Amino acid sequence: MKQKSKKGKKAKKGAVESDVRTPIVCVMGHVDHGKTTLLDTIRGTAIADGEAGAITQHIGATEIPLSVIKDVCGPVFAGKFQIPGLLFIDTPGHHSFTSLRSRGGSLADLAIVIVDVTEGFLPQTVESINILKQYQTPFVIAANKVDRISGWRSVEGAPFSKALAAQNERVQGELENRIYGLIGELYSSGFNSDRYDRVTDFATNVALIPISAVGGEGIPDLLMVLIGLAQRFLKDNLKVKASGPGVGTVLEVQEERGLGTTLDVILYDGEFQTGDTIVVGSLHDPIVTRIRALLKPRPLSEIRTEERFIPVKHVVAASGVKVSAPKIENALAGSTIRVVDPSEDIEAVAEEIKSELESARIDTENVGVIMKADTIGSLEALVSEFESKDMPIHVADVGSITRKDVIRAEAIQDPLYSVVIGFNVDILPDALAAVQKNEVPVFLGNVIYNLIEDYEEWVTDLKMKMEQDRLHAVIRPGMVRIIPDCVFRQSKPAVVGVQVVGGQINNNVSLMREDGAVIGIVKGIQVQGDNIGSASVRQEVSISIDGPTVGRQIHEGDLLYTNIPEKHVKIIEAELKPRFTVDELETLDNFLAIKRKRDPFWGL
Repeated sequence: MKQKSKKGKKAKKGAVESDVRTPIVCVMGHVDHGKTTLLDTIRGTAIADGEAGAITQHIGATEIPLSVIKDVCGPVFAGKFQIPGLLFIDTPGHHSFTSLRSRGGSLADLAIVIVDVTEGFLPQTVESINILKQYQTPFVIAANKVDRISGWRSVEGAPFSKALAAQNERVQGELENRIYGLIGELYSSGFNSDRYDRVTDFATNVALIPISAVGGEGIPDLLMVLIGLAQRFLKDNLKVKASGPGVGTVLEVQEERGLGTTLDVILYDGEFQTGDTIVVGSLHDPIVTRIRALLKPRPLSEIRTEERFIPVKHVVAASGVKVSAPKIENALAGSTIRVVDPSEDIEAVAEEIKSELESARIDTENVGVIMKADTIGSLEALVSEFESKDMPIHVADVGSITRKDVIRAEAIQDPLYSVVIGFNVDILPDALAAVQKNEVPVFLGNVIYNLIEDYEEWVTDLKMKMEQDRLHAVIRPGMVRIIPDCVFRQSKPAVVGVQVVGGQINNNVSLMREDGAVIGIVKGIQVQGDNIGSASVRQEVSISIDGPTVGRQIHEGDLLYTNIPEKHVKIIEAELKPRFTVDELETLDNFLAIKRKRDPFWGL
């Protein structure tokens, strides 16, 4: 159906079609490597100081106008720029970057991977770079915490060249060594890189900028590199129809006092206006609703820590905005939010958003793991990592782990894949009960790198155990002699005393005479009245044999061999023989000689 035109709706305000929008820059990296502190220094605020453990807890967005960047850069700022500024997205970790998606690609135009120069690459650093590689997002490395190098002399807010000149030769050498360490790690990840002031081709080399997020050293250089990259390589991609229907990505769904459920959104194309009809993705059918209110943080504040927002009538890309609307409780982080123009078919738009979400989900008949993630973007990243390692997937979907997920995992016949992988999600109570009842392994985590590593280690351990169990189940050579005058029962079952003269004898194995005739099955082994599972060479034990009668099929003094199945002999020859003792090898040779009298190729 077509949306009805709004009565008296005014033409939307906005820039002309050729306007260049603000580039979106995602700041990511390992926990506590300085993501939020970097933005705090740029903003001149102290957000990190007010957060528990100084670790960012939620995704946020901050727009830094070009005029502010010019002030921060000072004398380093040079050139004419059409870029209006930078919109920074501060993620709590690499995984939240996956919510920044646009039609299966990365919403971010550029990324800063911040690395503690004293610690180097850590798991979340590696994963951040892998995700950027997956989405083909250009990035720079901010080598942070140069001030932690012993003997560093702080020159607050200085360009890197000035800060470096203030250091003695030892400090300069130490920094150079650490920079080369990072360059080596980037090379291992498939990237050429160098310190930014030595890079001649920014299109083929990752720029590495040494900074101190606390003292501000190098930050002017970092901002200039970002502005320069955006101006040179991205300008054409930054041209948007700012006066058209808005399209954005939902970063977070949260409750706001007095507003109810709201959506933190990055608007990357077009415009939002109060009263607009919007379609937003959810776990089920897309939600169709109207924008009740648009709220922006105050200038140079940060959307996730702002307590007082400014109501606005319309918002133009690119910007972070809080959207208030009815019936958005089930909206999905990472999904598209889109304004429906009066001339468009709402159902067609909804179907387009639904198909976009469905394309990331997997539900097959193939044997593989059950996978759940918190957002579509996270799911895409997790699926990509599993597929790159040729790990099969049975089901991949968004949402908490349910009882149905556990039951489906339990039904997988291959124990290596009868598991549930949960990224940044909870286990529902009935699912937890099913996990405990069915003993289905569940792997939970909020770092894809660690999650996959945990699963791989578990698979390795399980394979080893399965292999040990398989080899343990192989019937090994055994030879016993019936001791004269030790017949305790003649039949049903026959109970006789024996001496193990080679290898070992176990319960439930069949016995064979020297002429190759199979005469019965060992039903029990005893030593001085105590039941035991097996007996080894030189032991004297009593055994009960179901099948023969003493004096007919077996006699005192007879040698009896464990009857090894042919497929077990092949496993022994291929895998176990080097581990056998001398008496086991002799017993095996005797057994094979008997079998091969009738068939020379038996067991080969």
